[in-house]
Amino acid sequence: MLLTLIAFFVALGVLIAVHEWGHYRMAVACGVKVLRFSVGFGRPLARWRPKNQRPGQDTEFVLGALPLGGYVKMLDEREAPVDPEDRHLAFNTQPLRSRALIVAAGPVANLVLAALLYALVNWIGVDEPRAVLAPPVAGSIAERAGLSGGELVRRAALAGDELEPMASFESLRWILTRGALDRRDVMLEVAQSEEGRGRELLLPLSGLDVNEVDARLFRSIGITSPLTRPEIGELSDTGAARRAGLQPRDLVRKIGNTVIADGQQLRELIRASAKDGPPPATVWQIERAGRELSIEVQPELKEEGGQRIGRIGAYVGGAPDMTLVRLGPLDGLWAGVSRVWEVSALSLRLLGRMVTGELSLKNLSGPIAIADYAGKSASLGLTYYLAFLAFISVSLGVLNLLPIPVLDGGHLMYYLWEMVTGKPVSGVWLDRLQYVGMFLLLSMMAIAMYNDVANRLG
Repeated sequence: MLLTLIAFFVALGVLIAVHEWGHYRMAVACGVKVLRFSVGFGRPLARWRPKNQRPGQDTEFVLGALPLGGYVKMLDEREAPVDPEDRHLAFNTQPLRSRALIVAAGPVANLVLAALLYALVNWIGVDEPRAVLAPPVAGSIAERAGLSGGELVRRAALAGDELEPMASFESLRWILTRGALDRRDVMLEVAQSEEGRGRELLLPLSGLDVNEVDARLFRSIGITSPLTRPEIGELSDTGAARRAGLQPRDLVRKIGNTVIADGQQLRELIRASAKDGPPPATVWQIERAGRELSIEVQPELKEEGGQRIGRIGAYVGGAPDMTLVRLGPLDGLWAGVSRVWEVSALSLRLLGRMVTGELSLKNLSGPIAIADYAGKSASLGLTYYLAFLAFISVSLGVLNLLPIPVLDGGHLMYYLWEMVTGKPVSGVWLDRLQYVGMFLLLSMMAIAMYNDVANRLG
């Protein structure tokens, strides 16, 4: 819990500071006087005025007690009287181009930060599962396409694009996610080993009716996890596994007459054991410390998402084969920039489909989910936490560029109107649009919070 809170507040502080720093640096570059640069709201925990500031600048830097936002306060005639000799330093007297650059600099700073963080992850390197496939879910797209499990995915791409190497299972998962959401088929080049002869096959994802991006989506595709050892992990104190006498590191070879080759296959068989009612007891052939044993196991009937599934009260499946994914300086930077572009474009398409009702609003996440992800990524290591920061930084940048009043994108929309008509938006309309923007923003926040609470309770 403590790690989650620390990771969450560090992420907030960094992303907010970078966002406001973008506004601040561009304002100074455009000759606007910045009165205050604040990260956080409420009672100031620290405040200072750096020496040797630019001529005309006397900015107060503030660290607030509530790290839930920040702001850059500039000299502006619309907020307070300005001395005639300082009028040229006021924000509202600047050319349209300068005002637009100052407003856009905050979200752009978040996108630049994300590209650098992704690049840093690529340079440091991260251990990820190899793109070796577990047996596909029965009746899924992957099974119908001819996958059976154990295949190494060498290259993949959205249909019509050039095949690109799959460095890890996570790279493949990203391609599958994009294909499902963009309603585009995915082409795979697979082989049974590193040196084996490759073959190409098509996953027809264009026909998927995607409403939510969750585990059910990947079960429909049929590729849910990399190949893992079918072994038993940590056991609960009262589950069916412990009652049957299973132990951690037991390797499951057969259930009844079914040969078990993968942890995902084992999980699927346990889940499916309750499809026709209470799961029956079956004989498991296991390997324990080099010895072959037969153990009778009866999974428990559980309800999950309105479905009856079997559970044994144990972690099922070992760790997959891992590979170190690391790129050189230029390749790592280019991959970081490319990932920011892909995530931004995908985020905008998702938001558009939620607005039109094609995608469920359940895909919106709020601060509880973000804090949870922050803690989990921090517990996995530095590179995972940096990747998390990069993703949230992209999301913050994209969100702030949306044409919603009260956000930076809303102000850019005002400036577009001014550029086209030659007149600024009137004060009356500014007030009305601010109310609309606040309503939309609060509605989005309420839906995201509801989703967070519902997911935790459900």
